[in-house]
Amino acid sequence: MPDSPAALEVRELRRAYGGRPAADGIDLTAAAGEVTALLGPNGAGKTTTVECCVGLRRPDSGTIRVLGLDRSDPASAAPLREFVGVMLQDGGLPMAPRAGDVLTHVSRMYDRPLDPGELLERLDLTSSARTPVRRLSGGQRQRLALACAVVGRPRLVFLDEPSAGLDPRSRRETWALVRELRSDGVAIVLTTHLMDDAEELADQVVVVDAGTVVATGAPGELAGHSLVDAFAPDGRAGADWARDLAAALAAAGRTDLAEATAPARDGAAARVLLAPGTHGPDAHDVAAVSAAAETTAAEVTGNAAAETAAARASEATRAGGSTGAGDDAAETAASAGPVETATARAGVEIVAGRRTLEDAFLELTGRSLSPSPDPEQADGASPRRRRRSR
Repeated sequence: MPDSPAALEVRELRRAYGGRPAADGIDLTAAAGEVTALLGPNGAGKTTTVECCVGLRRPDSGTIRVLGLDRSDPASAAPLREFVGVMLQDGGLPMAPRAGDVLTHVSRMYDRPLDPGELLERLDLTSSARTPVRRLSGGQRQRLALACAVVGRPRLVFLDEPSAGLDPRSRRETWALVRELRSDGVAIVLTTHLMDDAEELADQVVVVDAGTVVATGAPGELAGHSLVDAFAPDGRAGADWARDLAAALAAAGRTDLAEATAPARDGAAARVLLAPGTHGPDAHDVAAVSAAAETTAAEVTGNAAAETAAARASEATRAGGSTGAGDDAAETAASAGPVETATARAGVEIVAGRRTLEDAFLELTGRSLSPSPDPEQADGASPRRRRRSR
């Protein structure tokens, strides 16, 4: 098995079905000892790419090198079966045999397999070892498929939705196993619809849309910004609110924030993207947006305090501080963590936080990765908390 600086190298991969391209020039690299997350909406080309990489489909053109070997060379098939593990979300498991027998059978195909019994225990499948695969729950089948993919000590493993259908405890154990594989130098290509998986596990994220790669980078690099959302007063259109807020910021001398202001995707707020590379929202930036939002809301509602608010906004943005609501915003953002909520007066709601990987994904593709909420995440905290000022 030749050494290669990358465990997987895909160049200009193309594959079409009935004249419709599924993969349209995809480039992908996965390094040893790293998790590479392949993200994309349904129909983006992820499955086609993975199937070509593992040998289930032939590409129309392009090159695929796996562990230094040409995937298209028939002589590569035998060594790649030995050193590449594959977990498919659907299919791949025989339904009639018992779960433990399936894993034992797979382990016997390798020279130095992991202990099947220990792997079953690790993935909480010991009590299901004598259960036919067809009677396992969806989550149990996922864990068994994961066990089969890693039992042979692969150098490269493809994991398709490894956390799908898992309860929180099993999901954490799956994460721990993936991290151990990475620590052992295994290259992992992960496809998932769960942003938490990508944010928690991935060293590199590759976003695919319409058969092409639209972005590549570390999760933090792709998210890249902190943000402030200023929610519009009742009855105010988001686009008009964003325009007026940008004008107020510009009038107060913060053209940098004005140029970074746009309607949020939900149409209910104006979103201000702060400079990339900051560790959470800057307190003075939050104060500036808060004061400008107060000014704008006062003007919109005909509040007699508009003039005072405007003066406060100008003073806050020029001096790097604020009074009133701006002080509250700055103090909150500065003293608490990187994801916080600040409030302003005049019925304005200000939410400051880090832009998430999901935010970046929506901006890149215009579509949600997960079309329906994940029930396992229903009781989790939102990345940004909201509070309405009184």
